[in-house]
Amino acid sequence: MTLADELRAVPILAGFTDAQVTQLAAAGTEETYEPGAHLFDEGRPADDWWVLLSGRIDLVRRIGHEEAVMATMETAGQWAGGFRAWDEHGIYMGSARVVEPTRVFRLTAPELARVGEDWFPFAVHLLRGLIGTARRIEHNARQREALVALGTLAAGLAHEINNPASAAVRSVGALQQSSDDTFASLQQLAGEGISASQFVALDELRRSIDVASAPTGVALADLEESLLDWLGEHAVDRDWVIAPALAAAGVSPAWLDRVASALPGTALQAGLEWVASSVTTAVLIAEAQDATRRISDLVSAVKSYSQLDRAAVQDVRVVDGLESTLIMLGHKLRGGVTVVRDYDDSVPAVTANPGELNQVWTNLIDNAVDAMDGSGTLTLRTHADERHVVVEVCDTGAGMTDEVAAHAFEPFFTTKEVGKGTGLGLDISRRIVVERHGGAIDVRSEPGHTVVAVRLPRHAPSG
Repeated sequence: MTLADELRAVPILAGFTDAQVTQLAAAGTEETYEPGAHLFDEGRPADDWWVLLSGRIDLVRRIGHEEAVMATMETAGQWAGGFRAWDEHGIYMGSARVVEPTRVFRLTAPELARVGEDWFPFAVHLLRGLIGTARRIEHNARQREALVALGTLAAGLAHEINNPASAAVRSVGALQQSSDDTFASLQQLAGEGISASQFVALDELRRSIDVASAPTGVALADLEESLLDWLGEHAVDRDWVIAPALAAAGVSPAWLDRVASALPGTALQAGLEWVASSVTTAVLIAEAQDATRRISDLVSAVKSYSQLDRAAVQDVRVVDGLESTLIMLGHKLRGGVTVVRDYDDSVPAVTANPGELNQVWTNLIDNAVDAMDGSGTLTLRTHADERHVVVEVCDTGAGMTDEVAAHAFEPFFTTKEVGKGTGLGLDISRRIVVERHGGAIDVRSEPGHTVVAVRLPRHAPSG
């Protein structure tokens, strides 16, 4: 029996003419596979059309760390794949595993498209139109979700930058008054006629102040009270200004005794005001430096996150992307969320698109924080094996049910309320990891412990 004769008995080709069946058989090939063979893999381009002639094939999908059988091909005429004949983005929705000796008819997607155009042009036109419409709807929905996510990130970033920016503005604004007080007290000190050696002694005492050792909380209040008592006993005016500034710098009453010994009584007031204003100026400058450094760090994180001025594909340290994503989502990590970093320093770089990977990290971290409802532990873990770099995002939320885990990677599937996005972002993450980078992504979940694991090949997949 020829291949054409065998195909003629297949139910799916029942309406074909003998000439069409003969032409179809000539365009494809008959192939034989032994148990354990893989015909195609989930997420890869559906470049071939497979028609079962005899045998048995299991169609499986990965759920968590296990592969579940979703369907079985065991009747002659059952088919799979070939979607790229009508959809340039068509992929296999599952993986094919041969269970027993199997024969199949294999036809490439371009050949399937050609015979379809020749024999059923109207049907092919409707099919492509339907797929195109679904793609446009999906694309528009994803664009809207991306814009919503971008707006959320922008609002969070504005909040992150606003705090250090406001601190810098306050510090710089106060510097003017502080510097004026410094010059005024210095002029007053000079008018008291102190000697050069006395001023040098006072300046050495000022330099001996260690602001880093200053107390806080109750200890600071107690120190300020003791300084107020000392200033009152020595008839120093404006003690309500001098005492807080010196206490915040960690100055003790014993230090004031040394100043009193170094200066004549008439110069004590001016000397202490000069030291207080000098210390305040130094503290304000340090605050402004810290605030502007924080702003610079945020800008650097944004540049790293967005991958501006960088090649689309490059060697990437996954930890860098995770850290920049944590900064971008910092506004969501306030309060009761504890971040644990379990990074393996020996993990090598991967060849990948860093901007796309950052989108994956954003989706996974955002979901983890939402799952914990603002309170819990977020753990980011990295390690590697011989072929892959593995990134795990773990949370202590309520976990997923088996049903949710089974559908988590489907487009538009969500457990969120209306208005909180069109999906979990796991479908987008799966497309990036599996289709764009040749990796794998899976979920393990139980109450109080959910892990989403991303496996990336160390080198970019060929083709």
